[in-house]
Amino acid sequence: MPNTFKIGISFFVSLIVFSAEGAGYTVPQDLSYVLLIVREVLIGLLLGFIAFLMMMVIQGAGSFIDIQIGFGMANVIDPMTGASSPILGNFKYMIALLLFLSMNGHHHLLDAIVSSYKWIPINNDMFLKMIDGSLSEFLARTFAQSLVLAFQLAAPLVTALFLTDIGLAFLARTAPQYNVFVIGVPLKIVVGLALLLVLMPGMAVLFQNLFDIMFESMHHLLKLIGNSP
Repeated sequence: MPNTFKIGISFFVSLIVFSAEGAGYTVPQDLSYVLLIVREVLIGLLLGFIAFLMMMVIQGAGSFIDIQIGFGMANVIDPMTGASSPILGNFKYMIALLLFLSMNGHHHLLDAIVSSYKWIPINNDMFLKMIDGSLSEFLARTFAQSLVLAFQLAAPLVTALFLTDIGLAFLARTAPQYNVFVIGVPLKIVVGLALLLVLMPGMAVLFQNLFDIMFESMHHLLKLIGNSP
C-alpha cells in the first residue's frame, strides 16, 4: 500500500472527524497547542498499536505452526508491513482481514476514533493520567495477552505436530532401517495441512473472539486515559 494512499486516507478521515466533532472547539493561541498536537498523535498511535498488536497475534500463531510443520525457512514478504512473514501466518492473516471487513470492523475502528473525542476531552489532562503508570501497565498486560492468544490459536496444530514428532521418535528406535528424516518432513506437512483443513471452519469463531478482545481493549484504553461516558 503506497504511503501516498495512507496519507490521503488519514487526511480525509481527519477531515470527516473534524467536521463531525471538532467544529465547536476553540484552538488555543499559546504553547499548549503544541501539547495538544502531541496528545492527538499519541492517542492515534496507541489506538493503532492496540489494533496492530491484535492482528499480529495471527502472524505469531502462524509462525509457531510454521516452525513445527517445517515452513519456517520459507517466509514470504508481507505487503502490508514490508517485512517477511510466515506462510501460514500470512494465509491466516488474509482470511482474518476478509472476516474483519465482512463484520464491519473498519467501521468500529472509525467509531473508536470519533468516540475518542467524546471520551477524552480536548485538554492536556491526559498527561497527568499517564504519570501514575496505569497506561504502562495496560500496555504490558495487553502485550502479554496477545502472546497468550497467539499460543492458543496455534495450540491444536502445534500439539498434533509435537505428537507426530514423538511417533517418529518411537519409529526411529523400533525400526532403525527407516530413514526418519526422509519420512518425517512430508509426514508433518501432510498432517499439518490436513489438520488446518479440518480446523479451518472453527477459525472464524476464534478470529471473531480476537476482534471482540481488540475492540474491548481499545474501549478500555479510552476509559483509562479519558472519562467514561
